[in-house]
Amino acid sequence: MHQAALLGGMIRDATHYGWAIQPVLHDWGTMAEAVQNHVKSLNWGHRVQLQDRKVKYFNVKASFVNEHTVCSVAKDGKETLLSAEHIVIATGGRPRYPTHIEGALEYGITSDDIFWLKESPGKTLVVGASYVALECAGFLTGLGLDTTVMIRSIPLRGFDQQMSSLVTEYMASQGTQFLRGCTPSRVRRLPDGQLQVTWEDLTSGKEDVGTFNTVLWATGRIPETRSLNLEKAGVKINPNSQKILVDAQETTSVPHIYAIGDVAEGRPELTPTAVMAGKLLARRLCGQSSDVMDYDNVPTTVFTPLEYGCVGLSEEEAVARHGEEHVEVYHAYYKPLEFTVAQRDASQCYIKMVCLRKPPQLVLGLHFLGPNAGEVTQGFALGIKCGASYVQLMQTVGIHPTCAEEVAKLRISKRSGLDPTVTGC
Repeated sequence: MHQAALLGGMIRDATHYGWAIQPVLHDWGTMAEAVQNHVKSLNWGHRVQLQDRKVKYFNVKASFVNEHTVCSVAKDGKETLLSAEHIVIATGGRPRYPTHIEGALEYGITSDDIFWLKESPGKTLVVGASYVALECAGFLTGLGLDTTVMIRSIPLRGFDQQMSSLVTEYMASQGTQFLRGCTPSRVRRLPDGQLQVTWEDLTSGKEDVGTFNTVLWATGRIPETRSLNLEKAGVKINPNSQKILVDAQETTSVPHIYAIGDVAEGRPELTPTAVMAGKLLARRLCGQSSDVMDYDNVPTTVFTPLEYGCVGLSEEEAVARHGEEHVEVYHAYYKPLEFTVAQRDASQCYIKMVCLRKPPQLVLGLHFLGPNAGEVTQGFALGIKCGASYVQLMQTVGIHPTCAEEVAKLRISKRSGLDPTVTGC
C-alpha cells in the first residue's frame, strides 16, 4: 500500500518529464484485492513448504498444560494434547484497543484490519504516533484520502527525535493533518453512518469534536501471552508488559522453553530479528552452532512517504552513553536528483551520521531520510556491523547520481555550526 501511494506521486511527477497523464484516479478495491491475494499466496506457500519438509502443522489455538505439554483446541472444539522435549513460543503480538475509550472497540479498526478492507476507509482519523500509525497515515494521504493523525505526546518514540520531526514535517507538507497533544475520549456513530470523535486538548484542557468515516487505533501492541496459561509451565513474564522474560539464548525461566520475536521482553518488534533469532535457535537446538542473536546495530526503516532508515544509536542515545563532548555528528540536507525536474519539496531530505569524536571516529549510528531508505540503510548496516569508522566511509567512493552517495560525502559537523545544505556535486 505504501508502494501504491508512491506510484501515485510518480504519476503526478510524470507530467514534468513529458508524459501526458489522464486524471489520476485510484481504486481501493483493485489494490486491496491484489494485496490480499498476495498475502494469501504467502500463507499457502508456507503451508506447502512445511508439508514438503514433513513438518506437522496444526491450525489450532494452544495453551500449556505443564512444562512439556500443550493442549490444542481446533475450530470444531476438538482438543488434542501435544508433548515435546523443547517448546518455542513465537506467538507475536496484536494491536492494542484502547478499551477505556467509549466506542473504541465498537467503531474503531486497527492496522491489522485496514489491509483487509474491501472498500476505501474514506476520511480517516489515525490515533497514535508509532511507526505503524505514521506509515498507515502516510499511504492513506498518498492515496488521496483526507487523513488526520492524533498524537498524545511525541511521534516515533524510541527513534532519533530530530529525524522524527523531519518525518512528520514532510507528511504535513504532503497533506496529512496532525492534532498534537490530544487524546480521544469518545467515539459515536451518527445517523448518517459517520463517526463522531470527541477529544481533549491536553494543553488547554478543552474538548473538541470531529467527524470521520474511519477511526484507526495505532496505540501500540500487546503480546499474545494472556491465553497461553504460561503459569502452568512455570514460564515467567513481565507483569507490566505481559512479555516473556528471556536470556541471551532466547531461553525462558524454564530451560527447555524458548520465546522469540515480539512476545519476548526487550526484543525489537521487527520481523527480521525474530526470523534470525529463530534460525539461530534452531541451529543451537540441533547442535549445528552455538551462535546467539546479536541485537546491536539492527537496521530498520519506517515506510512513511519520505522513508526513514536507521541503524545503530540515535543522537540522544549516543550523547547519553558517551557524553556530548565525545560525540561528533556529521549531517547534510540534500536534494535527490529525482526531485529536481518534478520540482518536489526536498527540504526534509536529510542524513545524519553519529560518531565517536576520537579518531578514527567509530560510527555509532546512521540516520537517512529520503527515497529508498531501506535499500540505502541495508548496505551501510553491514559496514557499521563490521566496525566502520568515519575515516573509512570518507574513503568510500560514492555512486553518482544516487542518494546513498551523500552518506560518503558527509563533511559538515553539527559542532562547526556551518550550513549543512548540499549545494552541488
